[in-house]
Amino acid sequence: MNFLGKSRGLLAVYKNMPQNSLNETTDILLSPQFYTMKKEQLPIKYAFQAKKIAPSLFDNLLDSIEGIEYFVYKSGENWIFIAYNPDEIYDSILKEGIKAEHIGKIFFAQQILEFLTIPLMLGSNEALIAIDGSVTSIPQSILQENIRSLTLNSNMTPRQGITLNSTISSILSKKQSYILASIFFLFTLIFLVEGIKNRGNSNQVQQELEKLLKFNPSLQSEYTRDSIAIKYRTIDKVERQKRDYIKSLSELIFKGVEVETFMMNNKNLSIRFKCDSTKIAKHLVSLAKKAGFNLAKTLTWNIVYIEVRL
Repeated sequence: MNFLGKSRGLLAVYKNMPQNSLNETTDILLSPQFYTMKKEQLPIKYAFQAKKIAPSLFDNLLDSIEGIEYFVYKSGENWIFIAYNPDEIYDSILKEGIKAEHIGKIFFAQQILEFLTIPLMLGSNEALIAIDGSVTSIPQSILQENIRSLTLNSNMTPRQGITLNSTISSILSKKQSYILASIFFLFTLIFLVEGIKNRGNSNQVQQELEKLLKFNPSLQSEYTRDSIAIKYRTIDKVERQKRDYIKSLSELIFKGVEVETFMMNNKNLSIRFKCDSTKIAKHLVSLAKKAGFNLAKTLTWNIVYIEVRL
């Protein structure tokens, strides 16, 4: 249950489901089609310890371990281990017609085991139900006629879940993440050095100021100093504006979008994005305009061009 603010809806997602047209952020409950689950009794106290051994438990159970991540939680005397591929889940959710900006937190059907003593219908053919402590997908045809079915609501939302990186602040490659991290570290270092300098002895600062005025008599004029201050304050404003635009543009990079060219000078900033499909290109233009980039347009079916005038 969400105790902070407005509760979000909870939607069961399964393969080949009807197309959805959500218009607000909704939490997702995944059917077992999207994950592999194991249940073990282990002498482990903390989840981070259990997560370390998770990969070894799925040997020979997964077709491939590439891109696999693990979700672990305690249920009674058992540890529940769930292996999933976030990229495959993200792609599947988009195929069902759900927009990236409407994807909330992701949960696994196994987490609502206690509610599935009665079946949760998935479309007109399948249902989820608890069997021997595991949530399983079964054909509706084997259920009794007129059986009562479960209706999802926000009160069933588990406390813990996952967030797909693809749906927030866009998805960045490792290389892009390292570049941004390096830039942020550099800024932090600069601010740290400036802070140390500013905490220096005030007498020393005064002496340096007197030396500066001695060798540059023109700076003794308050008018001159104000003019210089205004000039560099304007430069600082422009540079801050550039950093803000770059940050906003970086948030437009998600799965299926990559930067083709990037140019910046004192008058404008321009960027070309290459998209995997026409649909992604249109979606990118829409997001760009929502972010305030009114000069965003498609040049070809998969090329999006954005220009900012400084």
